[in-house]
Amino acid sequence: MSADIDDTDRRIVDALLDSGRASASELAERAEVATATATKRLQRLEEDGVIEGFQPEVDYGAFGYDVTAVFRLDVDGAGLETVVADLRGAGDMVGVYEVTGSDDVVAVGKFENTEALNARIKSVLTHPEVRSARTSIVLDTVCEYDRLPVDVDG
Repeated sequence: MSADIDDTDRRIVDALLDSGRASASELAERAEVATATATKRLQRLEEDGVIEGFQPEVDYGAFGYDVTAVFRLDVDGAGLETVVADLRGAGDMVGVYEVTGSDDVVAVGKFENTEALNARIKSVLTHPEVRSARTSIVLDTVCEYDRLPVDVDG
């Protein structure tokens, strides 16, 4: 973490995590600073790459993505970069992680139906760099994309 991030920055980011559409005056109120200060701080956080855009929370089920699956892959060491790039570019993965432990890659995908999931499983299993794959279908989403507060007063 950058030493340049202080409590005011944390409160601004925390306010944005609550509402990505918060106005500068709303951010200032939450951070207990002047609106001009909040605006300058937000601009600096963006320029420093601490904040990289604002994304809406999307209900993928509303778009027909009713099946969520978790993939755990054992990958040939030299092929790790290729595998994660292929998964990232697949268009149905919402998370791709290089991990430690018995798996090399964990990925989370959203699919319209089990046929689409089956096609992705076959694609993963036949990837020349994947030694083994285990897939779990999510039965119930307890929480997803929960925000992690950064406010020091949390």
